[in-house]
Amino acid sequence: MRLCRFRLEGKPLVGLYFDSFIVDLRNLYDLYSRETKEKLPEALVLMDDARLASPLSLLDFLPPKEEGYRLAKTLESFYVRNMDKLRKEPIAYEYKNVELLAPIRNPPKFFLLAGNYAEHIEESGGKAEEREHTFPYFFMKPPSTTITDPEKPIRLPAISPNKIDWEVELAVVIGRKVKGIKAKDALGAVAGYTIVNDVSDREFRLNPARRKRPNDSFFDWLHGKWHDGFAPLGPCIASPDEIQDPQRLRITLRVNGETMQDSNTGRMVFTVAELIEYLSSFVTLEPGDIISTGTPGGIGAPRGRFLKPGDVVEAEVEGIGILRNPVK
Repeated sequence: MRLCRFRLEGKPLVGLYFDSFIVDLRNLYDLYSRETKEKLPEALVLMDDARLASPLSLLDFLPPKEEGYRLAKTLESFYVRNMDKLRKEPIAYEYKNVELLAPIRNPPKFFLLAGNYAEHIEESGGKAEEREHTFPYFFMKPPSTTITDPEKPIRLPAISPNKIDWEVELAVVIGRKVKGIKAKDALGAVAGYTIVNDVSDREFRLNPARRKRPNDSFFDWLHGKWHDGFAPLGPCIASPDEIQDPQRLRITLRVNGETMQDSNTGRMVFTVAELIEYLSSFVTLEPGDIISTGTPGGIGAPRGRFLKPGDVVEAEVEGIGILRNPVK
């Protein structure tokens, strides 16, 4: 099951996400009740008009929220079984007729991984150490200003516009509060999976006339991750039943239709489960936290190619969808 957030006529809604259209979950619920004469008592709180007056969270319909998850799965199954008939009902919308929204707009915490694919470490001039001799490099982005909706532009920052790069990443959405969880149990804490484009400024230099200090290069790299809009997110969240093994997914990125990155999540140095174990060993993870798991090889910097106005970037992860953003 894939779920998304979208806006229609100014109202934020929750939908079932399909490859070429979205189904409004609330209208589908009403249709289900009318067609089957069956009420789903546990759904009434989630689907009442008062609640829908404010933006719903996709977390209400994903593990471990059993009632909401069961509701969404029931509605998805009903729609798929009756798709030919129900496509005539006014509950499905083509993407061009709605505004897609980031599936999680303000996560409590937004973690990302640096150097979690050996091929990316090496193309960036580093050396991929044996995993037993290293540990994951986590960093953070400010979510309220970096997260960007699908189809919305990546805006080149006026302060440093010339070397802006792409990085497709599989992202994990945490579904329940955990601390000190082990890898063998870690996937049980996952609400679902989405896509992040970890847009990066490769040559950001605050105060170019500065006196050099030992940590300058690290902070230049870090600050180059923080520009407004530098984390397109979406287009949906795929539930764990849709992505049963997050280490077997093709992951690609295209610029203007040309493939730049093409790899598989099985090439990660540290798996999704291991990343959750490492991070939760010293940080309490909360529902809605996002962990973006690093990018494979194929970034623009080694080939001297960077984003420019008019480009269209498509980040894709198997089983989730395509996160598309123009560049302005």
